[in-house]
Amino acid sequence: MNLIEYKDVNVYQESQLVLQNVSVTIGEGEFVYLTGKVGTGKSSFIKTLYGEIPVKEGEAKVLDYDMTELKRRHLPELRKKLGIIFQDFQLLTDRTVDANLRFVLKATGWKNKLEINQRISDVLELVGMATKGYKMPSELSGGEQQRIVIARAILNRPKLILADEPTGNLDAETSRQIVELLQQISKASSTVVMITHNLQLLEEFPGRQFLCKDHQLTEVKHLQKEEETTEELD
Repeated sequence: MNLIEYKDVNVYQESQLVLQNVSVTIGEGEFVYLTGKVGTGKSSFIKTLYGEIPVKEGEAKVLDYDMTELKRRHLPELRKKLGIIFQDFQLLTDRTVDANLRFVLKATGWKNKLEINQRISDVLELVGMATKGYKMPSELSGGEQQRIVIARAILNRPKLILADEPTGNLDAETSRQIVELLQQISKASSTVVMITHNLQLLEEFPGRQFLCKDHQLTEVKHLQKEEETTEELD
């Protein structure tokens, strides 16, 4: 099943065209990287997937929602089915980890206290933060905060996780751990679309790669590149 289907989509940032004729299909359980220089449209593309930037030209479906027809009042319904991971964490700094997660569950319709407690326990265990629920975000390292952000993103068991530079503020080893965790989540249940500048991560944790360049979003075929390199050596 395809979770994302774009055909001939033009992406605008305000009135400026940033990506042209985007045609992309992404299915269940895939791990996808978006790469490219700053300002080439990676974040703008991600924002169209959760309705922050409207799609006005072309055909665009995300989780069976027609993004060209989706009304603003229906965005919360779509976003409940997505997990979104930001580079700058965006945790609520005035409450504990546990309270951050509880806030999201209540905001998305969870009411049963026992079920809420169990789900929080489950996601913290999954991201390796089972003993950190009582901590304030300021008491955690950058890597620990990002793990909490991932826990928050998977609370509602989304089929699609969007990660905008989730390792951008982290050191190399912590970045590896975060991508490894995201790949584990992808293999278990969710499609992950992740922006990164760190091409080393692609070597260690393979996935599909799309490059933003010259207003185009193009899939990079690694096998094809290897064959071309071999031909040149011959």
